Amino acid sequence: MTQRTGTLLLVPNTLDLGSATPQPIQSQLPHAVIERAAALGHWVVEDVRSARAFLKRVGAVVPLAQMLQATNIEEMPRARKGSTGSVPAAAWSALLGPARAGHDIGVLSEAGLPGVADPGAALVQAAHEAGLVVEPLAGASSLLLALAASGLNGQSFAFVGYVPQDPAARAARIAELEALSRRSRQTQLMIETPYRNAALLQALVQTLAPTTRLAVSCGLTLPSAWTRSETVAAWRSRPEARPLDEPAVFSLLA
Repeated sequence: MTQRTGTLLLVPNTLDLGSATPQPIQSQLPHAVIERAAALGHWVVEDVRSARAFLKRVGAVVPLAQMLQATNIEEMPRARKGSTGSVPAAAWSALLGPARAGHDIGVLSEAGLPGVADPGAALVQAAHEAGLVVEPLAGASSLLLALAASGLNGQSFAFVGYVPQDPAARAARIAELEALSRRSRQTQLMIETPYRNAALLQALVQTLAPTTRLAVSCGLTLPSAWTRSETVAAWRSRPEARPLDEPAVFSLLA
């Protein structure tokens, strides 16, 4: 008799990590997702500490199937600091042992959907190669929420991650993305570490053409959330006065 294998469940996290005003988890995740998360005894996560905090929030709504101390939580492997190589495929495959033994595994990143602008894709690839079932669960993605709120082209878009920190290199990259957007009529989305949000916004406003549309979504799903979408000319004439101290998504369309 063939042994049943487990499923790799991509569990969405909330978007309020580190916020001074965290929201009730049931206002951000469907109840069915919370129930699935509560039933899992095996996890692969970006950070163990934040994963435990997530499970405590889950357990406050739906009792966990087993004590948190007994839950198997493994961190995703990282390339050694200073190394130019990637994590060996065998390291990802080893994390799938519980699924091969018939147990479902939850995958969790720090915020939003694992594997989308967050680690986890390599584990999903390993699961497919092992013939395991991969099931994504419904939850918020800051990129898609920001794109929907921007009014920019939602039919063709690209997430480009972080731009360089060096001012000259950053300006060159912004100009490159604007040219690409103009050629393809494609929205370009990027993110930054919150304490550098203001510097990125300033660089975008200074570098982009006046007619290019620029949208910023900040603190999505929080009570303080806001989205502004205008031409760069409008951003220059009316600088943004609201704080940019929460996670933000920046979008441009030339």
